[in-house]
Amino acid sequence: MQIVSAAIGPRTLSEKGIAVRLPCHHDQRVPRIDRHEVNGVTLAVRSWPCRQAASPPVVLLPGTGATAGDWDVIAAELSADRTVFAVDLRGHGKSSWPGTYAISLMAHDVAGLLPMLAAAEVDLVGHSLGGLVACQVAASGKARVRRLVLEDTGMPHPRPAETPARPAGPLSFDWAVTDQIRPEIDQPDPRWPQIMAAIQVPTLVIGGGASSFLPQEYVEELSATVAHGTRITIDAGHLVHATKPGAFLPALKTFLDS
Repeated sequence: MQIVSAAIGPRTLSEKGIAVRLPCHHDQRVPRIDRHEVNGVTLAVRSWPCRQAASPPVVLLPGTGATAGDWDVIAAELSADRTVFAVDLRGHGKSSWPGTYAISLMAHDVAGLLPMLAAAEVDLVGHSLGGLVACQVAASGKARVRRLVLEDTGMPHPRPAETPARPAGPLSFDWAVTDQIRPEIDQPDPRWPQIMAAIQVPTLVIGGGASSFLPQEYVEELSATVAHGTRITIDAGHLVHATKPGAFLPALKTFLDS
């Protein structure tokens, strides 16, 4: 698949004549925020309803420290022909900050949330930590996931443990998420390969290329381990959808619509 970059203007992203609108206060596709009680926590969900949806709903999961608003540009465009939901994972944004965090807990939350969002199958998209959460959801077989997209998410491997310093000032997420989730990333559960192998739905793995801090051989390993994996690279670093949305969006839509 050929991926081309996009130029960013003050209100649009254009790629070979494809206009990508940024949401504004008068845009009909500005999301509403709903709250759902799941597993004893409240999950906040940004929703872009589509009255004449031609495709299944899409659920977007952000990475560590990011909120559902991180997906606004992508979600607004996707909502032209499908309903879109972006989730604040527990400990993030407007969702509950219960003080207890694990990838498995987040996956349990999302698996319980999906039937509340849609009665039928959904397409699930996750970035980084959100990708690992999405993998556990899809592997469980308990959620009705039609297609899976993983953005710069790799097979977890042990790495040197580091304790990052908390940034000064207020944060949009509970810093305890970092304290509790990071050890799971530094010394991952040895069952991750089995979890990935249990994913049976068509899966697109989008790597961020050489400029990403994530070793891209881990991205390739994940793609090769799931049952029906396809890998592409957009040389944008770890934040692919935010850095090059004009390349990310058509790759995403092509896969979801194929």
